[in-house]
Amino acid sequence: MKKDFVSMSDIDRVTFLEIIRDACVLKEEREKAMEKIPLKGKVLAMLFEKPSLRTRFTFQTGIYELGGMGIYFAPSDIDIGKRESVEDIAKNLSRWASGIMARTFAHSTVTGLAEHSSVPVINGLSNLEHPCQILADFQTIYEKKGKLDNIKLAFIGDGNNVCNSMLLASGIMGVDFRVAHPKGYEPDKEITEEAKKLAGASGGSITITNDPKEAADGVDVIYTDVWASMGFKHEAEERRKAFASFQVNEEVALCADKDYIFMHCLPAIRGEEVTSEVIDGPHSVVFDQAENRLHSQKALMLKLMR
Repeated sequence: MKKDFVSMSDIDRVTFLEIIRDACVLKEEREKAMEKIPLKGKVLAMLFEKPSLRTRFTFQTGIYELGGMGIYFAPSDIDIGKRESVEDIAKNLSRWASGIMARTFAHSTVTGLAEHSSVPVINGLSNLEHPCQILADFQTIYEKKGKLDNIKLAFIGDGNNVCNSMLLASGIMGVDFRVAHPKGYEPDKEITEEAKKLAGASGGSITITNDPKEAADGVDVIYTDVWASMGFKHEAEERRKAFASFQVNEEVALCADKDYIFMHCLPAIRGEEVTSEVIDGPHSVVFDQAENRLHSQKALMLKLMR
């Protein structure tokens, strides 16, 4: 595996499966794993430009359970790129920390940290990708479906950072992945092309459409996210109009396989991108996803920092 985990494309199919299986073991043996403390004495520097519930808690708890310590830096603590350059921050933290996790706006901040850091850098979220979320998502699919082969997955809504990372992951793992988005809100073009190439090699497929029901037809998984992610809240009203017909509701869910699971990376706005009937219904696994952020990220930190 590469030194850093900045993009989903930083891991191959074998490593992806190893992380998911390791995460499942860590989840099953959580108390026993804490006794082993394999990352004793390790320090994870956690840099945040955006607010967080799941990312901060799961990384800080995860490194603690592995025997190390997480040090949280709020946006005002460092003011990345303004008070101090990305290059200097990376070089300083490399002298003290065993790893760096960054939750940023610009993807270039994460890649810049990785370029100038001598310790592993993990993308906790950027405007382009959210790869740690996808590790937890695929762990959840693996647990619920008992497999990752021949999975049909529909992402309905904004072609955002989660969608971009899911495209790459689906290409790597050979998933039949469909994206349904309003015109003008498609996923990143370069990532889409890379995902199609990966899918060609893995036996998967990538479909981009403007029809939610077409995307959801017969799928095992329906996934959605908020219509206006952090950094795009100023477009919220405009996006509500554009995305009005892309809500995941019972009508859309009926297009899926009868045993489908519903996924959302949270936080959710009930009544917008998804109805309460779906997200709080029997097919929803959103809190299993949230829990698995802890376990999959622990497996990732073991891969990178041990």
